[in-house]
Amino acid sequence: MLDVNYIREHIEELRKVAQLKGIQVNLDRWIELDQARRSLRIQVESLRKARNDYSAQIAGYVQQAKQELANETKEAVRTVNAELGDLEVKLRAMDEEFDQIMQLIPNRISADTPMGQSDADNVEIRKHGDIPVFDYEPLDHIALGEKHQLFDLARGVKVAGMRNYFLKGWGLHLHRAVQQLAIDLLVPRGYQMLDVPVIVREDALVNTGFFPLGKDQAFEIQDEGKYLVGTSEAPLVAYYSDEIIDVEEPIRLAGVSNCFRSEIGSAGRDVRGLYRVHQFAKVEQVVLCKNDEVVSDRILQEMTQNAEDILQLLELPYRVVAVCTGDLSQKNYKQYDIETWMPSRGAYGETHSASNVLDFQARRSNIRYRDEEGKLQYCCTLNNTAVATPRILIPLLENHQREDGSINIPKALRPYLYGISEIRI
Repeated sequence: MLDVNYIREHIEELRKVAQLKGIQVNLDRWIELDQARRSLRIQVESLRKARNDYSAQIAGYVQQAKQELANETKEAVRTVNAELGDLEVKLRAMDEEFDQIMQLIPNRISADTPMGQSDADNVEIRKHGDIPVFDYEPLDHIALGEKHQLFDLARGVKVAGMRNYFLKGWGLHLHRAVQQLAIDLLVPRGYQMLDVPVIVREDALVNTGFFPLGKDQAFEIQDEGKYLVGTSEAPLVAYYSDEIIDVEEPIRLAGVSNCFRSEIGSAGRDVRGLYRVHQFAKVEQVVLCKNDEVVSDRILQEMTQNAEDILQLLELPYRVVAVCTGDLSQKNYKQYDIETWMPSRGAYGETHSASNVLDFQARRSNIRYRDEEGKLQYCCTLNNTAVATPRILIPLLENHQREDGSINIPKALRPYLYGISEIRI
């Protein structure tokens, strides 16, 4: 959520931002409501003052035994209350509509965000690692998984429907190993680990900017007003909602959790394998810091580097891209995606996403700190994937396969896999 005064002063800029992000929001109606609410609130406050003045007069008349004047003034109070009641109902309706529009107004966009309409327009910043060249026909992760009994897709569909799976044997161990590798990298770098709730109240998702626009991606717990989270970013930010916190040093958190996404809108896309599934696990970085764009951008680079370091430990080729305007979500000010090479796709596939949200989430969540002058300010929040699995298993298996069908284990993972150096039948 943006500051109301900022919206008033930058309404034309925000029209363009909404257009660039592909968000439908009626800013003309917002202007009407903003003006009407302010005018109506003055009337309401004036009537409330009049009522209070009348009430004081009534008490004086009663004390002076001036019953006739007291009765006349009581009648005036009834008239004021009737008018006030009508205006308060009208104001509540305006406030509700105003808040609905406020929830749709997008965060602003950084000056260095590239222009574009979709992820096809994202701009490559850098690459790391060499794309493998196979002198044999490589297997995809599905064939490798079947060969080594790492997961069972067919039974996942049988038990839970499309986009579900069972991990088993070394597949499960790999899944756990990459998570622990990420944890062991983040802890020495000042991140506090949290095991977070995966069922949260609706306001946690509204206040972190995932609702209302992303509501179709969430699984709802019927009749409870609660949802399964698509990322631990939501509970990690909500952890500090309605609090005044100390961010003299940035607060670095990392959530370890299962995550759930309905994948509405992706029908027919990536239905085979582990790329786009309903349930997955993430180690997610979240940082809260001072409301300073220089500081927050430095932290964005730091968080992105954490993810890159993990991919380098996994010995995987990847690239970092600047996400363009049309691929930027409502809440994000600036975003990098990291895409890892997936031989079966013949392309890089997204495995990480790092975002600077500025104070957009903190305003909605009411998370503040005191600046050097003791004034309350809203924090900046940032997030980035450290590792998401089972998607990361796709490049891990495919890039490290050998001609005989065995799979090399990167050295950094071996301590988490009982010391084995390869997976083979």
